Amino acid sequence: MKRLLIVDLLAERQAFGEKGCEEIIRHFPEHDIFLWSPHIENPRNYPFGTRVKQPVETDVIVITGSRKNVTSWEPWMDAVVSLIQNSEAEILGICFGHQIICAAFGGTIERDDKNHAFMTEVTYQNGTKVNQLFTHQEFVTNSGEMDVIASTEHCKIAACRHPTRPIRSVQFHPEAVKNVLDYALECGDMSELERRSFGNADQDLDVASALIDAEAMAN
Repeated sequence: MKRLLIVDLLAERQAFGEKGCEEIIRHFPEHDIFLWSPHIENPRNYPFGTRVKQPVETDVIVITGSRKNVTSWEPWMDAVVSLIQNSEAEILGICFGHQIICAAFGGTIERDDKNHAFMTEVTYQNGTKVNQLFTHQEFVTNSGEMDVIASTEHCKIAACRHPTRPIRSVQFHPEAVKNVLDYALECGDMSELERRSFGNADQDLDVASALIDAEAMAN
């Protein structure tokens, strides 16, 4: 059976960790699931997947969002960069994952003075326009080796792919579907004001179409 390794960087959060990962793995049927959370000593226990202390050999890697910041570098991030640079697996990044992938290939990340949390239009290189959910304060301002394939009015580097390796990343959150957001409000991961900023959270691209099957969007 194929393997999926989730670099689970929200493992301390009930909704965006557990429920976000649940939404991600829904798009990887018939994969054994492994969870690696190098940023925290005691991650939450999920009713799925195997927790590992180090990365395992795998077919696909998904690097999630995080409350940590690339601009405030921490030692554990070196291990994530090493994984990105040396793994032969397909690698997919979301939000923080997008940022650290670009950083691993020589890119630059900068922090804005305010958080950006809303639904907005993303324009792809092939002219496709989609509505997606963003919540972030840090931006990729130079993508390094990664090719830019999508942008928004507020975020010029909203999605990337590597020119020679199976690596793709997005600044937005395709895994933050309505039921994940509603659960985040219910369990206290999100305030009512934050939840209202995303409206019905009706995104055009899910995890599969934004990341797994993203090549068509770049041509």
